[in-house]
Amino acid sequence: MKMRITVLKGDGIGPEIVEQALKVLRTVCEAGSISLELDYQLLGGAAIDKTGIPLPEETVKSCQSSDAVLLGAVGGPRWDMLTSDIRPEKGLLGIRAELGLFANLRPARIFPALQESSPLKPRIIERGVDLLVVRELTGGIYFGRHGRESAEGELSGFDEMRYSEHEIERIARVAFDSASRRRKRVTCVDKANVLESSLLFRQTVARVAASEYPDIDLQNMYVDNAAMQLVQNPAKFDVIVTGNLFGDILSDEAAMLTGSIGMLPSASLRSSGFGLYEPVHGSAPDIAGKGIANPLATILSVALMLRHTFGLAAYAGAIEEAVERSLQVLRTPDLMPPEEHSLAGYIGEAFGARKTIERASTAQVGDYVAQTLRSALAG
Repeated sequence: MKMRITVLKGDGIGPEIVEQALKVLRTVCEAGSISLELDYQLLGGAAIDKTGIPLPEETVKSCQSSDAVLLGAVGGPRWDMLTSDIRPEKGLLGIRAELGLFANLRPARIFPALQESSPLKPRIIERGVDLLVVRELTGGIYFGRHGRESAEGELSGFDEMRYSEHEIERIARVAFDSASRRRKRVTCVDKANVLESSLLFRQTVARVAASEYPDIDLQNMYVDNAAMQLVQNPAKFDVIVTGNLFGDILSDEAAMLTGSIGMLPSASLRSSGFGLYEPVHGSAPDIAGKGIANPLATILSVALMLRHTFGLAAYAGAIEEAVERSLQVLRTPDLMPPEEHSLAGYIGEAFGARKTIERASTAQVGDYVAQTLRSALAG
């Protein structure tokens, strides 16, 4: 087997966390005798600094000829004064459109070792937090017409939210297919009571469910209620399917339920199984270069890559288990238990013995996960 992957380290902490994810990927390839070819390209601020634009044509060509793309993070305040057409985020939107990445998968679950970090009360966590947000990624308000108009000396701004049936049908199928491998429940989130595009979204999802997925339980929920239910009773959700804007907001909310946005991976896919994999969090320029960035979301993004693009579910599961083990032993500063609840990282009883978590660097966490994975695969 051969993997050809385009690597976009991006900006801020991107290069640091991607390097740790590649350690883990190389460990899998060594264990599975998989040939790995990496092509490093530029995106976002790093591309602007070198080429003047956020998405060079060479980057697009490399991604198009690869099996998958691994991305770190994009953006930062040093590029905030640029016009909207050449800002780093424009490169991210552009690569999604160029590659036809219409489906964004953002799983959110609480690792047992991080339960104390979740803002949810224990009685809520006990019900379980394990959900998947399936967000439409190349349509809706982010890709509609934008502009400003002047009338009677006053400016007004507008942003168009538009969805076609085929855009909704294909994201609905991704959600239903995902649910068929989970607990067979899909919640369609919209604002169908006031938005025509949302009403079409709801109706189209219902039609696809009735004609193609009769064994999936489909429920509908307005986005404001969904936001409330995520913090009140997240256990009621299995798969959430929604549009670009609502998915952007709800997936970040779901991320914080898990204890840290630094733990959440994501996959942006097209129909063929090709995907771009990246952590949900941003570029965190304030800690870039300090060696304290949390690489686990990027490492978990590699697990998603192995599962969705390469069909290597066993290796993906082994990575997730290695991450869980690492959380019990060492963590970057953002994941350390609050001082008022611990002394030197003490987290209570585990298997009848006191456990102390080491404060670790980005590289130390990457090394630990890779070594743990290597041992597991060798055994």
